[in-house]
Amino acid sequence: MVLAARTLLAREVLGFVRQKSRVIGALATPVVFWLLLGSGLNHAMAMPGTAASTSGEAPSGGIGYRAYFFPGTVVMIVMFTTIFTAYSVIEDRREGFMQGVLVSPAPRLAVVMGKVGGGAVVATVQGLIFLAFWPVVGGWPGAAAMVEAAIVLLLVAVALTSIGFCLAWPMDSSAGFHAILNLTLFPMWFMSGAVFPYSSAPGWQKVIMAVNPLTYGESAFGGLLMGPGASGPLGPGASAVVMVILTIGLLGAAALLVSRRPTGVER
Repeated sequence: MVLAARTLLAREVLGFVRQKSRVIGALATPVVFWLLLGSGLNHAMAMPGTAASTSGEAPSGGIGYRAYFFPGTVVMIVMFTTIFTAYSVIEDRREGFMQGVLVSPAPRLAVVMGKVGGGAVVATVQGLIFLAFWPVVGGWPGAAAMVEAAIVLLLVAVALTSIGFCLAWPMDSSAGFHAILNLTLFPMWFMSGAVFPYSSAPGWQKVIMAVNPLTYGESAFGGLLMGPGASGPLGPGASAVVMVILTIGLLGAAALLVSRRPTGVER
């Protein structure tokens, strides 16, 4: 199983790196989104309760929106990369590669470990590249906080890749997967605290954010960079614990899904 999972992981990483358009699309699109939206709202909005910085401070006090939106942009970069990984599941089935893997002696769990692991590694690396610019945008939170934020980012990458894998596994159509994607991952990101804080959301949105798995990843990640005031329903530490539990659960769900024999995979 280890050899099969490692081979699939390496294939996923190499396949992503060799397709320059995927690299540019997954990294550049969120960055442009952050520059346009973050800069446009930076002087119009302030996020109270967070530590202000010289580069991201808003006129009304607190941290500027450009700095607040930065962690959400990093999570968006991770999400875009995991979407490409999920698309590759459908492509592998269409090209016959997945059928070959499933009829091989390799355990089906190796498929989850390889595909999810490869997607999470690529997504984390791309997120860390953008995260390296955080000291310029929001100030230096300390070496320990940066390391902990990187670990949380890895958890978020594994969780999002697992969700994308679960959505793509039973799908045979890329168009159908795209439609499901618009109803799941993107609303999850919008309702995670990446665009607006949990504290300012109306009551019905707080309920949705509280049951959204990505909220706890965003809360832990943003809280480590900007302070507890930027967290969601729970503080950064508690959110990180919840994220660990959710990530393990999502991996288990992906493994359970693969252990079945989906229609159209083995014929």
